[in-house]
Amino acid sequence: MLKAVGFFVRVVLARAYVRVIGAQRELSWIIGDTLLPFLAVAAYVYVYKAMGAPEKYTGFVVLGGIIVTFWMHMIWSMAMQFFWEKEMGNLERYLMSPLPRPALLLGMALGGIVMTSTRALIIYLASRLFFHLEFHVTEPGLAVAVFVATLFALYGMGMVLSSLFFIAGRGIYYGLQITAEPIFFLGGFYFPVRQLGLLVGAAAAALIPTTLGLDALRQTMLDAYDTGILSPNIELLILTVMGVVFVYASVVIIHRMEDYGRRSGKLILRNE
Repeated sequence: MLKAVGFFVRVVLARAYVRVIGAQRELSWIIGDTLLPFLAVAAYVYVYKAMGAPEKYTGFVVLGGIIVTFWMHMIWSMAMQFFWEKEMGNLERYLMSPLPRPALLLGMALGGIVMTSTRALIIYLASRLFFHLEFHVTEPGLAVAVFVATLFALYGMGMVLSSLFFIAGRGIYYGLQITAEPIFFLGGFYFPVRQLGLLVGAAAAALIPTTLGLDALRQTMLDAYDTGILSPNIELLILTVMGVVFVYASVVIIHRMEDYGRRSGKLILRNE
């Protein structure tokens, strides 16, 4: 039992190591992953400033910009990872190896969190420098718990999607591009999702973990309890449950997709 657990942990750390080191070798990705999101943040900040909106709206946008980096990484470097491996012909090696598939997913998630956190930190520091942003954290412990639960649910969702994209065709790439802007809108990345109305906000929160996470973070870090759709404690509980469900579902789905691929022969794309 201990040997199996140790092997699982080593696989997780090895896969996470590749993510962290690989990001440092391709410095152009850091520029693209930080500069472009920060420009979007800056645009919304200047719009709010031109409208004379309260200062806390600058914090709304900056928090949204930080979470956007995690969302985009989850989609393109987590959910799509096995699809890219299949396209490059590496997936066969994964399937032939004795490595536990959930360990690979967990390693990708942990490595991705470390890698993306550096980008999020750069956006935060740039916002403090250019916009003189100051957070007014009313409940530090709750804010940290919400942030961790948000990442847990978000990357759990990424694990589910990576399993589903196992047998996806090339059309999934264009499908994700089409859904990007609707996700930004429903996620309330740059405005309080409460403005969408209770019904739409609740539907968005049920589908997108970042909706609840952002809502709770804005309440606990910007003293914006008047803009929330639920109390932070309830949102923390929902995010935790979502994370557990996503991780469990990913383990079940990846085994079923792998079994389906082996039986149908549709898992590996072969050159004709």
